[in-house]
Amino acid sequence: MTNRRVYDEEKHIHFVTFSCYKRRKYLQPDQAKRIVIGHLGSRLNQEEGLCQGFVVMPDHVHAVVWFPETHQLSPFMNKWKDQTSHQLKELFRTQFPNYWSHMEDPDPIWQPRYYGFNIWTQRKIEEKLEYMHLNPVRAGFVERTVQWPWSSARWYVDRKTVGVPIRWPPGMEVEDVFDVW
Repeated sequence: MTNRRVYDEEKHIHFVTFSCYKRRKYLQPDQAKRIVIGHLGSRLNQEEGLCQGFVVMPDHVHAVVWFPETHQLSPFMNKWKDQTSHQLKELFRTQFPNYWSHMEDPDPIWQPRYYGFNIWTQRKIEEKLEYMHLNPVRAGFVERTVQWPWSSARWYVDRKTVGVPIRWPPGMEVEDVFDVW
């Protein structure tokens, strides 16, 4: 097994992806998506982090985040996944017992790792946000990105609230770049 390195030595913006265990669709119910988005916002608030974008799909999550200090990404991700895992298991035990009864009790909600990508350029930020926001369109869930309520696309197109404040690191502003979605 190879050791995965997370490069968090500088205050870069991070594009992160993590998936449900065995690509199960644990995030299919709207309540599950709300849990993930709610914990994203509360964890970022506690860490003084900023969210530049996100999308929650039925079996995985993408987010673009920034932290004011180095070495915050891994603890943030571990806590976000841990807190959502506990709450999602409780959701399935109480709200979807028939589905949950077919799962093996020790099965985790999330794959053990997450994948992080450091973003250094404006072009790469735009590329990752576009890729992320187009996920529900490519999956055939919606025709336009703004129709998927579980992403930040509506903030970029219509400046509508999306459940998590969308903010940029000091000295960075993105203006009217994403109107193609």
